[in-house]
Formats: sequence, C-alpha cells, structure tokens
Amino acid sequence: MSAPTTKKPTVTEREARQVAEAAREQDWRKPSFAKELFLGRFRLDLIHPHPLPADEDVRRGEEFLARLREFCETKIDSALIEREARIPDEVIAGLKELGALGMKIDPRYGGLGLTQVYYNRALALVGSANPAVGALLSAHQSIGVPQPLKIFGTQEQKDAFLPRCARTDISAFLLTEPDVGSDPARLATTAVRDGDDYVLDGVKLWTTNGVVADLLVVMARVPKSDDGKGGKGGITAFVVEADSEGVTVENRNAFMGLRGLENGVTRFHQVRVPAANRIGPEGAGLKIALTTLNTGRLSLPAMCVGAGKWCLKIAREWAGVREQWGKPVALHEAVGSKISFIAATTFALEAVVDLSSQMADENRNDIRIEAALAKLYGSEMGCLMADELVQIRGGRGFETAESLAARGERAVPAEQLLRDLRINRIFEGSTEIMHLLIAREAVDAHLSVAGDLIDPDKSLQDKARAGANAGVFYAKWLPKLVAGPGQLPTSYGDFKHGIDLSPHLRYVERHARKLARSTFYAMSRWQGRMETKQGFLGRIVDIGAELFAMSAACVRAELLRREGDHGREAYQLADAFCRQARVRVDELFTRLWSNTDDLDRKVVKGVLGGSYEWLEQGIVDPSGEGPWIADATPGPSQRENLRRPLK
Repeated sequence: MSAPTTKKPTVTEREARQVAEAAREQDWRKPSFAKELFLGRFRLDLIHPHPLPADEDVRRGEEFLARLREFCETKIDSALIEREARIPDEVIAGLKELGALGMKIDPRYGGLGLTQVYYNRALALVGSANPAVGALLSAHQSIGVPQPLKIFGTQEQKDAFLPRCARTDISAFLLTEPDVGSDPARLATTAVRDGDDYVLDGVKLWTTNGVVADLLVVMARVPKSDDGKGGKGGITAFVVEADSEGVTVENRNAFMGLRGLENGVTRFHQVRVPAANRIGPEGAGLKIALTTLNTGRLSLPAMCVGAGKWCLKIAREWAGVREQWGKPVALHEAVGSKISFIAATTFALEAVVDLSSQMADENRNDIRIEAALAKLYGSEMGCLMADELVQIRGGRGFETAESLAARGERAVPAEQLLRDLRINRIFEGSTEIMHLLIAREAVDAHLSVAGDLIDPDKSLQDKARAGANAGVFYAKWLPKLVAGPGQLPTSYGDFKHGIDLSPHLRYVERHARKLARSTFYAMSRWQGRMETKQGFLGRIVDIGAELFAMSAACVRAELLRREGDHGREAYQLADAFCRQARVRVDELFTRLWSNTDDLDRKVVKGVLGGSYEWLEQGIVDPSGEGPWIADATPGPSQRENLRRPLK
C-alpha cells in the first residue's frame, strides 16, 4: 500500500470546472417547470392544478406532526440550548424515541416513511422550536447516510445501516476541507485501496453532526490504479464508522448562530474502511453528493418557512400593542410595509417549498432547479424577514432574550434568529455558488447545441457541426420568444376570483420570454467569457427565482380557494407578494445592463494590488496572528478526541 500523499492537488480553473461538469446530471428525462421558465416557456400546466399528497400520506404525516408538536412544546428548551451551546442528551434521546431520526427512511427499515412534504413540515416545526435541533435532524437525513444510501446504496448496505439510522445512530456528511470549499477538484483526503479495505487519510472541516455522529459519509480521492486491475479512481463516497481507529474529532467549532450545532474538525489517519462500505463505484462521489442535494436542499428553505411564520407571529403581536404617536406602530406605514413584506414572503416561500416537495414526492418532474431555487430564495428571504423583525422590535430586537427576561419582559429571541439564519446563505452551497449552479442548468439547452462553438479545445470541424445544430435550434426557438399568452388580456382567467391574479401570471409569461432573450443576447455578446460574468448570471437567476415564486404563490392561492381554506386571504397575500416581486424583477432587469460590474473589477484589482492600503489607516486589527487556513497535513492526531457519542 502506498503512503498517503501530503501534497494537495493543484488544478487549473478549467480542470476544476471539468470536475464539476462531470458530476452534473447530464440528462433531462423528465419535464422541469423552472428549466422551461429560463428557456422562455411558461409551462403552467406542470404545476397547476397544484399536486396533492395521497390521503394516507396526509393521515400519517399529520399524526406525526401532532406528536412532534407536543414534544417541541414540552421538551425543547431553546433558551437552555442557546445558553449552554449544546442540545441536551435527553432531547436527542426523545427525538430517537419519536422516530424523528427516520422520518424519511422506509418503514421496512424501521423508519416512518414520511413524504418530502411532511418531512419538510416537520423540520419547519422543529426549527421554530430551535434551529440547531432542526439542523441536526436535517444534516442526518437530508445529506447524511440515509439519503445517499436510499438512491445509490446496495441492498446489503441498506440492510446494514438504515435500521441504525432510523432509530439509534446519528449520521454526518463530510466533504469540506480546510482548504477546499466549493471547489471539490482540490479535495485532498485520500482513500487508498488495500486488499478488501480502503485506507483513509485527511482532515475534514465543518462536519455538522460530526462531534456526535455514529456514521459518516466521507468523500475522499481514490488514486487511479496503475496496474489496470483496480478501479478508475476519483472522488468516492464511503460510509465510515465514527468510532473507527484513527478517527479523531479535533475541535468542536463555535459559530455566531446555531450555538447547539455539533460541528467539528475530523481527522482520518490510516482509517481502514471495508470496500463493502463504498457507496457506488469509484469516482461517483460528487455525482452522489449533487444528486442527494437535489431534494436534500429543500430542508433548508423549509426551516426558513418556519422562521418566517414565527417572524410574522411576533411582528403581529408586538406591532399591535406597541404604540407611538397615538397609535400602534403597525399602523405607521414605515412599519406596516415591513409586516406586509414578512406576511407575503412567508406565504410565497411556503408555496415554493410545498410545491417543490410535492413534485419530488410524485417524481413526475425533474426538480433539481426548483430545489436549488428554493434553497437560494429561502435563505436570502429568510435573512431579510429576520432582519425586518429586529427592526420592527427596535432596541428590543437587538437585545438578547435572556436580557429581556431579566428585566421582566417577554423573552423574544429576535436577534438569535437573525444570527441562526445567517448561515443559510452559506450552508449547502453559498448564494454565490447557487447562482452559478443554477445558471449552468439554465443555459444547459444553449450549451448542448452551441457549446462547442465557444470551447477553445474543439476543432474547426466540431465548431462547424455545432454551428449547424445551433442554427436549427435557434431558428425554431427564437421566434417563440416574440409573443405569447402574457400579451392576451384574457389569459389565465381562472385565477380571477374577487382579487385578480391573472395579470401576475401574464407578467410571469412575458418576463420569462424576456429573460430568455436576455440570456441569448448575453451569450451572443460574451460567448466563452459568459462564465466570468457572475454578476449578470446572478441577476438572471434571481429573476428566475422571483418568477418561480410568483407562479407558486398564485397556484397555492388557487388551491386554497378551491379547498375553501382561507381562499380570499390567500389571494390577497399572493397579490401582495406578486406586486412586491414585480418591483424587484423590474429592478433586476434594469441592472442586467446598467450596473457597476466592470468598475468593480477594476477596484478589486486595485485593492489586491495595494493601491488603497492608505484607506485602512487609522484602525487597529484585533484578529491577531496566525495562518488564514489551518494546516491539514495528513498524519496522526496530536489532539484529544472530542467525539461525544450519544446512546
């Protein structure tokens, strides 16, 4: 067996992109509402009428939610978790007894077998009680051992691990390294084949649940076999027993929020893992991770929905009793507009999550873009709602709940929520990475027919062939972007019931076509440099997110009207949200072509080149000395093992 390497992989920008591209799902076997939207085709038929869960799924889901609600109300002390920065062992034991570890696991393995819809509603409920508890359950089931095994595991692996995950064992997902974030091509953790085992060496950072986990999904680089008899190598996924010899939790990390999060640094030194614990073939690790996240990403916006509902409750109660200048602050327009934003956005975000979740359950549509948009939109809007709540509460919003209680007022943890939600813009793909990921999927149709035209490595013959194919595609596609139902005043008339939502759907249809035209123009203008125009691509994606949310809000309002469940109020909220979203969309379209992107690049070069160091004078830097990135050289651990197993 060869010794572990101590040299990190060095890759070019192009090589890194090729690794990411190879991990993508290349085919679109099922329709996608969001993909069609980015192509200028408003396929309302794919989401309307709103899909509904089966009666039996509803019954089982509601029964579990009732038990979970009682547990959250009586057993989870959020203030205690915040104060002690730890989820009490008895809370985790109670969640195990409830079956909460196995919400998404099939009953044949001891799980509850809840649908994605009810799993997300459960996370919203738990997350409202304490976001760190929600994060523990989500990391365990959305990206931990259960989900990748469900999709890619062998029957033997499912039989061995899923019953444990359903009732007793906590799992974690380990991809990030001290010097590797969203660029997995530089992954340094290795797994070298040695007979019937692989030997793991490396260091993983930000291992959510890693401090208390029993089972780990670890991504490691397998060297390519030189003798031609072994596997093809590449980034590979393994199930690793957390108590294996050579596994050391070297640090329990602390953050500005989610203080109860069991997140750490985990070192692997000569850790032997049976080859039977490899998930999928060698080299399939990134594809497994990305496929797992297709639905796993929905858990995060689900908890943002719970946060929005709580923000709305507190804003309503506080702004109705707090008086300024002779009337409740809610009736002052400056505050009222914030409350309207929270209410309308919570409604729309719940519509996005429920619609995407139900489509995932039915498995009729490809929801990889919808789930990514839900994560992006939920994380951004969740932070905005929490920030607005702090502003509505004023000085009390900035004051901690413990301090409020100490002087006799209601302990409202508004500032804690703002801190807890902030990580969502980074978790499971930062906003910036989500922009690029979604943009890549949004332009997939263009690259599939015209990508060779802008690929510098393609031959003239390949470019000529691509040019011919592109000509055929665009000759059919471009004329369809000129006119559509959005220009007909009678379109979508079944969304008019007292309040008229049809103008908003016509707006979505027109602006989907405008979005597609803008994307085509940008590709024609920048060609191979398109991938460097991250500001433009981010705005394109943000427009698509708003249009998707508008569509989901209208469809949900119509569903609630048909079911007689707050239909009039739902229409009002959908109308308010769409009007607010249209203001944002119009601004984003303006900023596609009127922005400071070019100037910003020049300023950045000046900053990095030291041209503005004079601007930093007049301060002291309290951050002290030390490396920006900790050393992660493979080798035996020199630290105490901080792993805290829970039984």
